[in-house]
Amino acid sequence: MSAGVVRLDGLRLLVTQSRDFMGPALCEVLAECGGTVIEDSRPLADPATIGALVEAVGHVDVLVANLAVPAPTTPAVQVTDDEWQHVFAHLVDPLPRLARAVLPQMIERRSGKILVLGSASALRGMKRASTYSAARGAQLAYVQALGVEVAGHGVQVNAIAQNFVDNPTYFPPAVQANPAFQERLKREVPLGRLVAPREDALFAAYLCSEAANCFVGQVFPVCGGWVQR
Repeated sequence: MSAGVVRLDGLRLLVTQSRDFMGPALCEVLAECGGTVIEDSRPLADPATIGALVEAVGHVDVLVANLAVPAPTTPAVQVTDDEWQHVFAHLVDPLPRLARAVLPQMIERRSGKILVLGSASALRGMKRASTYSAARGAQLAYVQALGVEVAGHGVQVNAIAQNFVDNPTYFPPAVQANPAFQERLKREVPLGRLVAPREDALFAAYLCSEAANCFVGQVFPVCGGWVQR
């Protein structure tokens, strides 16, 4: 798949947290595919931010909900209410606010897409990741429910559930250079390497395109086979 195959000409795509997680790769590839990319780099934990953002942007054909927060590694018995609430405030709470902000115009036009960049940590158990995995799981459950609710209005809502994808938030250079991480990669990921940012972003671009109009509330793992292990 290449940017020449996937076309987003004439579409306005809003990418949240554009400097974090998959934001840089997404913005680059979506623009290469012909889309008009509107980048917003702010965390969206503040409820007031989202309404003001969408009002300022105006017409949104595709919302790319790229939400990220550093993943805690606290043992479950030591997780505090503050940790739980902080992670959910950044990963989960923004989703319904974003949906409420963009869906009315999409439903009126009977056309639009929401793509959530989520995590495969919700699909396979991981030690010391209970808070993060629960929040990512809530994202995917929301996508599945919302997707079937708005499909009849011509709007598609889907998610990419990724892990072991090269990105600056969760796999920065210092982590990748650690020999223990490289051993883990070989042991746990059938692909034997990190998925490249561009590989992931091109698939995201496809899901944002009209070619993907048939997908409804679906969750697509992108993790080099990690969830099959």
